[in-house]
Amino acid sequence: MTTYYSGNTKAYVAVDCIIFGFDDNKLKLMLGKRQMDPGRGEWSLYGGFVGTDESVDEAAHRVLYELTGLKNLYMRQVEAFGAVDRDPGERVVSIAYCALIKISDYDHRLYEEHGARWVDLDQLPPLYSDHREMVQKAITLLRKSINSEPITNSLLPDYFTLTQLQHVYEAILGENIDKRNFRKRIMSIDLVEKTEMIDKTTSKRGAALYCFRDKRSEQHHI
Repeated sequence: MTTYYSGNTKAYVAVDCIIFGFDDNKLKLMLGKRQMDPGRGEWSLYGGFVGTDESVDEAAHRVLYELTGLKNLYMRQVEAFGAVDRDPGERVVSIAYCALIKISDYDHRLYEEHGARWVDLDQLPPLYSDHREMVQKAITLLRKSINSEPITNSLLPDYFTLTQLQHVYEAILGENIDKRNFRKRIMSIDLVEKTEMIDKTTSKRGAALYCFRDKRSEQHHI
């Protein structure tokens, strides 16, 4: 190590992962209780400090993999949070990342091991430090990106109905969407293609199943 910057104040760099999942027509957030001071026992996002031999992106991927056991997930850097008093323990600058996963893909063993919980966005408890602000910034980012990036792909099964797709849009946007207008819009942007399969779980007549047209773009990599 050099001494070039020995006369300057040092700060810790951390990453926080804002992990969203979709279930029961609702967008949900993965939370856990902090296992360290300060804030031990408070509801919190999952995160960790950046190692000396890894980039912030690599640290975010590491934290996400350790928590979920999943790779190649949709992940976006949201923003840096560096208020002087954001962490009562030390001077900590945190880079927030937003990730989307299919809840059905999540390793239940890891879920229990980390004490994770899926919480409805409209029922969030008080969160540690500025984590609620991180969540709000992430939602804003998703809403701005929903028509230009493969966000919904990460929350649905490989084959789905247009109603399921509409529910994902409504959950992210936080508003109801007219069914007829939604379907016209989806077809006009050439996002999905109809398959020959039928879903008969919701009615005797059944509903056509669709898949995303370009599966190669299902994941957005950092």
